[in-house]
Amino acid sequence: MTNSYAPTEGLVHSAFFYDTADQYVDVVSSFLEEGVTAGEPALVAVPRGNLELIRASLGSRNGTVRFRDMSVLGRNPSRIIPAVRRFTDAHRGGRTRFVGEPLWPGRSPAEIQEATRHEALINAAFADVPTAILCPYQVAGLDQAVLAGAETTHPHLLAGGRTRVSPRYSGTAAALAIAGERLPAAPAGAEEINFGAGDLPVLRRLVRERALSAGLPGERAEDLTIAVNEVATNTVSHTGAPGVLRMWRDTTGFVCEICDTGHIPDPLAGRRPASAAANGGHGLGVVNQICDLVELRTGPWGTAIRMRIDQA
Repeated sequence: MTNSYAPTEGLVHSAFFYDTADQYVDVVSSFLEEGVTAGEPALVAVPRGNLELIRASLGSRNGTVRFRDMSVLGRNPSRIIPAVRRFTDAHRGGRTRFVGEPLWPGRSPAEIQEATRHEALINAAFADVPTAILCPYQVAGLDQAVLAGAETTHPHLLAGGRTRVSPRYSGTAAALAIAGERLPAAPAGAEEINFGAGDLPVLRRLVRERALSAGLPGERAEDLTIAVNEVATNTVSHTGAPGVLRMWRDTTGFVCEICDTGHIPDPLAGRRPASAAANGGHGLGVVNQICDLVELRTGPWGTAIRMRIDQA
């Protein structure tokens, strides 16, 4: 097999559009087998059904391939980059491969937006890493806007066993555009609380009480309390101005949103491994690991961070 799926220099981030399970297995397995032959460790994070297809196809040839269920790892898309970066950092000195499928049929509009932002941020997060990243997209099950978005977030497209440059790739523009948008307004019935530096203990108590009342198990209510405390602490530490907490229950879980007047200039804040975030972003990293979905928007108007914990 020729090295047709992944050129050998630097980062190669490719979208792969597939129609059938056979096509999916053929291309992804070939991509991984090529890496195994070249001695390149690989990480595969795709939804469980596709994971089992790839595992079965590789069989005893899986070599140094590692597997993660993307429906768990990528439930909150902000978790993906740190996990992959830990993998690539563990194999410094050589090339690696990653298959990541963060978008699949059934994801909510908010999840799709965050997964799209994740795909755009990969290009900045791994700019200095010699790795090949392949991102499959199921043509039949995804909206055309999602597929078009993939062409803007991926420098390369894979078709017919060859990579080519995506003419619609927009660099970091897609990530910055999403981050700079305002979130949809909280529902009219959301509880709203203004807070300052001395109000954090009360805030923690209220979040826990409201989360429990909304039906979250005790452990998950505590997780949300920790996440809100991390973000609220950042607000009072870095803005010097009061913040606003909004809380509400929706059809899948409980949501907390903190808004303040600050601005977060680093698009990768909260998406670096803890050791790399020593000078900032560690609190957001904790929030991303705890919550089922985190939406961060920041601009001249301020910052909003929306955190969700699902009931199931």
